[in-house]
Amino acid sequence: MIYFDKVSKVYSDTSIALEDVSFAIDQGEFVSIVGQSGAGKTTLLKLFLAEEKPTSGSVFFESLDVHSLRRRDIHKLRKKIGVVFQDFRLLHTKTAYENIAFAMQAAGKTDEDIKENVPQVLEVVGLLEKSFHFPSELSGGERQRVAIARAIVNRPDVIIADEPTGNLDPLNVQEIMGLFKKINELDTTVILTTHNKDIINSLGKRVITLEKGRVARDDKKGKYVI
Repeated sequence: MIYFDKVSKVYSDTSIALEDVSFAIDQGEFVSIVGQSGAGKTTLLKLFLAEEKPTSGSVFFESLDVHSLRRRDIHKLRKKIGVVFQDFRLLHTKTAYENIAFAMQAAGKTDEDIKENVPQVLEVVGLLEKSFHFPSELSGGERQRVAIARAIVNRPDVIIADEPTGNLDPLNVQEIMGLFKKINELDTTVILTTHNKDIINSLGKRVITLEKGRVARDDKKGKYVI
């Protein structure tokens, strides 16, 4: 499904972000990507999302070379990917319902689809009763759950969770990770980046460890080893 083939990324200041990185991720996998700051995690995600181009090598998604796509086709590609960020990135002037509806509108969904699907995903993340609360009226954990609902509402094939629990307390961390597990059980591929050792060790899922831009480890049932 996703394949990095000997990918390297060198920035204009000659700093090497990734060097000869190769790995494949199958449909329905839950994969954690770990590494110290500067190991290349963010660059790897940007390459997959076609936000940046590799210096050498290729990135494939469903047999398509991501960086050979035309701009309009990149937009189609990104419709198949949901992204959850550490800082939520919600629209503060819109309610929880409106934030999710906005993502559907951007994807060209009809009003009927929006009315049907937004309440469904709010129920999945346990926030149906807070549909019309603004982000300022929600806790950090609740805001992240809205962000997850927004990411899954268009039924993407892949969810990228980039440090999604970095701003949350331990109880909310458990709840958020429970949601990602539930999403993964529905055969959605989940790619998680995190510095949280306890999360990685409790998942018992595949772990790819980056060190200085290279894949140092790739374990099917890995631990946080850096």
